[in-house]
Amino acid sequence: MPLPEHGSLFSLFMKYCSMDFFVKVLLHMGFLLNNMLKPFTIIAVAAVGIGVGTNYYLQRVPDMPKLDLNRWWGDGNRPNQEDESIRPFKITFNDTMIDDLKMRLRNRRPYTRPLEGMQSEYGMNTIYLEKLLKYWQDEYDFKGRADLLNRYPHYKTRVQGLDIHYMRVKPEAKGKQVLPILLMHGWPSSSKEFDKIIPMLTTPRDEYDFVFEVVAVDLPGFGFSEGTNKPGLNPVQIGIIMRNLMRRLGFNKFYIQAGDWGSQTATHMCTMFPDEILGFHTNMPLSSRPISNVKYLVGSLFSSFIVESKHKHRMYPLKDLMRYLVRESGYFHLQATKPDTIGAAIADTPAGMAAYIFEKIGICTNRKQLHTQHGGLENIDLNDLLDTATILWANERITTSVRLYAEAFAWPEVLIIQDIPTKVPTAAINFLHEVVYQPDWILRDKFTNLVHSTTLDFGGHFAAMQTPKELVDDIFKSTVEFLKFHARNK
Repeated sequence: MPLPEHGSLFSLFMKYCSMDFFVKVLLHMGFLLNNMLKPFTIIAVAAVGIGVGTNYYLQRVPDMPKLDLNRWWGDGNRPNQEDESIRPFKITFNDTMIDDLKMRLRNRRPYTRPLEGMQSEYGMNTIYLEKLLKYWQDEYDFKGRADLLNRYPHYKTRVQGLDIHYMRVKPEAKGKQVLPILLMHGWPSSSKEFDKIIPMLTTPRDEYDFVFEVVAVDLPGFGFSEGTNKPGLNPVQIGIIMRNLMRRLGFNKFYIQAGDWGSQTATHMCTMFPDEILGFHTNMPLSSRPISNVKYLVGSLFSSFIVESKHKHRMYPLKDLMRYLVRESGYFHLQATKPDTIGAAIADTPAGMAAYIFEKIGICTNRKQLHTQHGGLENIDLNDLLDTATILWANERITTSVRLYAEAFAWPEVLIIQDIPTKVPTAAINFLHEVVYQPDWILRDKFTNLVHSTTLDFGGHFAAMQTPKELVDDIFKSTVEFLKFHARNK
């Protein structure tokens, strides 16, 4: 387009306006623009500064707290001479206990029936509970189940003042490398949880040149292991006891498989003793570092870009997760604040204890089955459920087991060690109905050497009882990666 002819408004403007005028106009416009953008500039700079500072703060690694690796948890003071003997142990459900249990089940009060149209939405369905209790009273084979558990060698030994029960099963390994592995359970379970996977781990497989020697332990205050009368026995301290147990058995280096509180304990062991844990396989992978929590929250704003679409529903929208946690975490809050109250409430009622623990086992096995009478329980064999309840009842472990929730949140050492990354090679398997799902990019905040990860569209929290084959297959596959990791990092 040509310029306007001479004599136009444009030409007159150009004729009478000097260069100084243009400079002044430009400077004035720049001044106005700067004043207009200054608030946005300040906000942007502040946001960047806050972001950098927050990231620095969250990524910092605290110093390892000083810990007493021989702290005494037994009654009274440490004796001059400690008993370090290893004693064979046999599980027995004696007649006195059985008769008392059945009498209490017979003499209980009748239950209030569920509301019309409700199944397990309000908690344990009492119609279904009646069936479970009747089977426990009339058909459950106490002696036979004890014999089944006794097919493995059982032992007890006193570690830091507490009698610790464990099974130790050696493989028949002709030409195979034998790898020691420690199995640790959570609440409300015991080493019985690993009953199905022990023979799978100790049986050689043609495609692998190694097999496992299994140590399946009852955590202190669970199963047949003794609880303490001293405050402070949190997952960090339990991890020290477990490490000392393995050293007593002759294992200065070993592998770990764990879920629930066992997984938390194992995570602390990997942090405290990184040169002693050869590999950690967990079916409840969780980074509790503050940076991980922030990532989880911020990630909800960009979930379409950072989370695989097939797994997105496990994390977001946050309102669904929050709704689930609020609905199902009442027991957690109670046990983390007033464990002795719930312990006293159900300590002398096997029916009440069964209702309390079975409802949580059901929801953690399949959270999508609240519309059924069983509420998820039929995903686990009935006898396995009643083994868990019988062991808890026979050993009077309800109070000592739920105290772990309170201890885990009462001591600063737990929060400090949670925030320290570990170099131990780690493998994660995520079953569909695990309590919380974290993707690998969050898990690596804690487990810097996450060498294997599996995500399945089935299964739940009690993997060793519910999906034993899939769990063991993944342990073998993960161990291959552990061995490769160590070969690369000699």
